[in-house]
Formats: sequence, structure tokens, C-alpha cells
Amino acid sequence: MKLINKAIAVIKITRPLNLLITFFSIIVGSAICITGNYFLHKIILAAVSGALISASGNIINDIFDIEIDKINQPDRVLVKGGLKKNEAVIIYLLFAYSGIFISSFINYQAIIISTTVSVLLYLYSFKLKRIVLAGNFIIAVITGMAFIYGGAAVQNIGPSIIPALFAFLINFIREIIKDMEDIEGDTKTGVKTFPFKYGFGVSKKMIIIFSMVLILFTFYPFVLKIYGFKYLIIILAVVDPLLIYFLRSLIGSKTSRMENTSR
Repeated sequence: MKLINKAIAVIKITRPLNLLITFFSIIVGSAICITGNYFLHKIILAAVSGALISASGNIINDIFDIEIDKINQPDRVLVKGGLKKNEAVIIYLLFAYSGIFISSFINYQAIIISTTVSVLLYLYSFKLKRIVLAGNFIIAVITGMAFIYGGAAVQNIGPSIIPALFAFLINFIREIIKDMEDIEGDTKTGVKTFPFKYGFGVSKKMIIIFSMVLILFTFYPFVLKIYGFKYLIIILAVVDPLLIYFLRSLIGSKTSRMENTSR
């Protein structure tokens, strides 16, 4: 029973949903970039490698954030004692090195990307997340890199840059919102995020500006004839309406409740 509980704790600390998103983002990145001959096993290796590195990033973040999570996320595995800190460190190293090792069977581009992302994830948890906007920027870049990693697996990175930029903008916005939600724990533990330093009003304005940039940028591939008419239909019918709905929700009750809580 104890072993089963440990296994469940390991699964929880890796955040399986995030791993699936990373896995399929890499698959999509590869699919977008395929031209001519390609090796399916390299795409699968890249997806598995990326998922393992993503898991290691989630683990190291929880290791450094134990005190913060006692306030913001009291149900996290390390806070509840599902895993000991030294056990989490071992699992982190196992996942990180496994992800980089697997990339060595793909190509040199994959090795460079996997190693760089692993280092950035560690630096983010260790230091960068405590520097205003630096941590938000790094996580947004790493999220976009999933698509580029997929392109690297089929040795054609170029077409993956546009979805990578979309992912960057979306996740930069998401990171600012997360900082607004976590302001109580961050403040008590000395993490000076953008909402902490500049307030909720300025943070909301920044999110709105970046969201508008993202909406305008969605038309860029069609205007330059990178993607065709089907892409435009998807953007107009699905993507942009969802972004606009997201903006309206942001301006509405959610952030108002957070503002009241922070006072």
C-alpha cells in the first residue's frame, strides 16, 4: 500500500495534464513541420523526452516552492508529505537526465534544445521566478519550445515558429494571471512578482495589451499566405472568439475577487 501511495504521489507531482499537453504539442509541432521523409520513432522519442523534461521542471519547482505552496497550494505532494524532499530530488534528476539522454537518439538539435530547456527550468525555480517578469518570460519561452522541439525531430524547425509564438503569448498571459492568483503566498515568502510590484490594475492592463497583440497576430500567417483559408476560418470561428471571451472574463468578476482578497 505504501508503494502504491508513493507511485500516486510521483504521478501527482509531475502534473500529468501538463505532461500530456507537452507531449501532444511536440507531436503537433512535428506534424506541422514534416516535409518528405521522416522517422516516426524520432517524433515519439521527442514527445517522450519533452514530457520527461516537463515533469522534471514541475518537480524541481515544487522542491523550491515548498514554503510558498504551504500558503498557495496546500494540497501539493511535498507539502502534504506524500514524498520526502530527498526522494523528489532523486526523481527530478532521473527524469531530467532521462529526457536529455533520449534526445541523443534524435539529433544534435534535439540535444541542444532538451539540455537548454532543462537548465532553464532549474534556473527558473532556483532564481528567475523571483525576478519581476523574468520567470514569466522564461516559462512562456519554454512552452513555445515544445513546438520547436517537434520541428527539430523532423529536422525542419521553420514552420514551428508561428505556433511557438502563439504558445509564448498565451502562456505569458497565463503566467501573469497565475501571479495575481498566488500573490498572497508570494508576498509572504518574498517573491516579488509583477502584480506585487505594480498592482492588479497595471497587471490587468498588461494582460489586455498582450491579448490584443495575440489576437492581431493570429491573422499574420494568413496575411502572409503562410496558412490558407481554412486557417482563417478556424481563427475567426474558434480561436479569436475564445480569446475575446477570455478577455471579458478577465475584466469581470475573477480579477475583481482577487483584488478584494489582496486588500
